[in-house]
Amino acid sequence: MPELPEVQTVVNDLVAAGVVGATIRDLQVSWARSIHEITPERLRSRLQGRSIGGVWRRGKYVVIDLNPQGHLLIHLRMSGKLQVTAQDAACAPHERAKLSLDCGRVIRFVDPRKFGRWYWADNAGQFLTHLGPEPLARRFSAKLLAQRLQGLKRQLKPLLLDQHFIAGLGNIYVDESLWQAQIHPLRGSHTLAAAEIIALHRAIRRVLRRAIVNAGTTLGGGPSNFRSVDNRQGRNGRHLAVFRRTGRPCPRCGTPIQRLVVGQRATHICPRCQPTS
Repeated sequence: MPELPEVQTVVNDLVAAGVVGATIRDLQVSWARSIHEITPERLRSRLQGRSIGGVWRRGKYVVIDLNPQGHLLIHLRMSGKLQVTAQDAACAPHERAKLSLDCGRVIRFVDPRKFGRWYWADNAGQFLTHLGPEPLARRFSAKLLAQRLQGLKRQLKPLLLDQHFIAGLGNIYVDESLWQAQIHPLRGSHTLAAAEIIALHRAIRRVLRRAIVNAGTTLGGGPSNFRSVDNRQGRNGRHLAVFRRTGRPCPRCGTPIQRLVVGQRATHICPRCQPTS
């Protein structure tokens, strides 16, 4: 599933492709369930004639601001991708929806597994109030992380995956952040010392920033793997320390990486660097 760095890469590439300022001419939907809580016809009528005022990210959502009002939100889920192509380009495999723009280009939504969703919101801020803080925002300090941990008694990895707790983290970057901070994913959130909270906060931000610089993580060449707007793969896979590196040496100490299952999610750790207590 695309996580914060992959979604931010998509946003950056949409902006670089020059879609901001373009007017939406038409919406065509070939998989109606991609459109959530509104019919494709009603969404089409709301989008036609509106210009794109901006593109940004909140958590794992791509948010498209529309003029004079309204927002289109896209959650890529497991395998969703956005592509920008010429109007006369052939229909992409697994294409579920497309926005035709007045500049002669098309934003195509490709989703092999059909889990991605498009949403209409009159107010994006209200729509996204369920999300926790942005881990790269200035206000997300180690102090704020400590405050949010206060009073909680949960396993650390499932907590960090909870979008209500922190927005944007997924399986890859939780594993990488916990390895960076030398904290075991089965630790109780209430057991972290102050120094460990500071280390975890620093690790989350460092891991996410590096992944954004590397345009996200692509693991494999299959149609469900991450590719950005120009069909470009992310380069961050070569920088992963533990994720999907079972049996390979830990970059820090050389101990073979182990694979666990935590909260029904595949989890990767260094048993030496990340002791259980």
